[in-house]
Amino acid sequence: MRLAVPIKVVGQRFGLPILVLASVAMIVLGKADTLLFERMRSGFADSAAPVLRIISEPVAAIDSVVGDFRDLFALRSENARLRVDNERLLRWQQVAQGLEVENGRLRELLKLTPDPSASFVTGRVIANSGGAFVRSVLIDAGNGAGVVRGQAAITGEGLVGRVTEVGERAARILLVTDLNSRIPVAVDGSRERAVLAGDNSDEPRLVYLPPRSALKVGDRLVTSGNGGIFPPGLPVGVVSGITDGIIRVQPYAELSRLDFLRIVDYGLNGVLPQAVAPRPPKPARGGRAG
Repeated sequence: MRLAVPIKVVGQRFGLPILVLASVAMIVLGKADTLLFERMRSGFADSAAPVLRIISEPVAAIDSVVGDFRDLFALRSENARLRVDNERLLRWQQVAQGLEVENGRLRELLKLTPDPSASFVTGRVIANSGGAFVRSVLIDAGNGAGVVRGQAAITGEGLVGRVTEVGERAARILLVTDLNSRIPVAVDGSRERAVLAGDNSDEPRLVYLPPRSALKVGDRLVTSGNGGIFPPGLPVGVVSGITDGIIRVQPYAELSRLDFLRIVDYGLNGVLPQAVAPRPPKPARGGRAG
């Protein structure tokens, strides 16, 4: 017990100088014998390698997990941005497709060019009756745009019908297939006259043909100009079938998918009467004129 205290005191007093001397001795030894120092350092590295490998594996695993999380967050951000860009592109695609269809419909109107002396208004179809008893459409042009009853409604393929009702901002077009539609027509080439009569079917009938008519399937029909409703020469349709004396005509215009119509004023009054102006109110009875 008496020797323990002096040894502890000696260690505390001479520990630091001993370590300094050992470090100096190792430096001198490294300078004096480089090969021996490298062997000692290699031995220390070989001894420490397993420990360092064991320590480095968890660190590498943690780095890998952190990297995976970082990539996951980056991927989520990229996916969110791509979804926004995709939605924006889809909206633009829908707009572009709508404009392409609309431009196609407008180009179709140019196939049939009205007489240069005639004025016209282009209207969009905003409603379609599509019923079993009425065949008509509503367009977004009326008196304010110069639309008048009796004017012709055409597309790039041919005649669609005529204006029957007109408001300030809208007008109703009676299609050639309506039960109340009667259009004087002529056979292109032979000039045989007849009347195209609608019966609410997709293919109106041809009536009032001359006796011993040589009409056949495939003959083209145009307006004859009789009656002052339409000018002569507007394409109407083609004879599609003759069964039991009933002659059916397929209109050139696709009446089931009308988008834009050209309302043409050929300067013909036609046979449709204009709307009657309302009468002024009668004066009240029982009073004296002042």
